[in-house]
Order: sequence, then structure tokens, then C-alpha cells
Amino acid sequence: NADLVGKKLGDSGLWERHITVLTLHRSASVIPNPRKGVVLESGDRLLCFGKLEEMRSMIPSRRKRRSRVRKLPAEPIHDA
Repeated sequence: NADLVGKKLGDSGLWERHITVLTLHRSASVIPNPRKGVVLESGDRLLCFGKLEEMRSMIPSRRKRRSRVRKLPAEPIHDA
């Protein structure tokens, strides 16, 4: 979430939402049990444990994709 970029993990509000960060993945690095002073960067991925409802509320809504399914023709196609 872009709102968390630049914030320290301790100031992110995750703890107040009963979410514990178990691992922070940053490019090729893995930081197990990151400290509260770690500043979150764009592209960081967090492995968390906590209330499912709280974690789901943090996931941004997805944009609807265009349907790639082609409509069937009105008339059946017969091989000659």
C-alpha cells in the first residue's frame, strides 16, 4: 500500500490492527522478524500473521480486466 511507503514498520499501524510482520522481502533480500525501525520501501512485500479481515482490508481493489473470451458466432460453423 502506497500509504505505508516511507514509514517505519512501528509507525505503520499494523500492530494496532493486530497484524504481525513475520518477514519482509525486499528485492533479493529477506529480512526475518523485521524491527520496528525498518523503513518500508516501494516494492517491499510483507509476510504477515493476523486477523484475516484486517489483512483483506489492506489489499487494494483489483481493476476489472477486459474479457479475452471471444463471443461465439450466431450461426454454427460447418466444415466443408
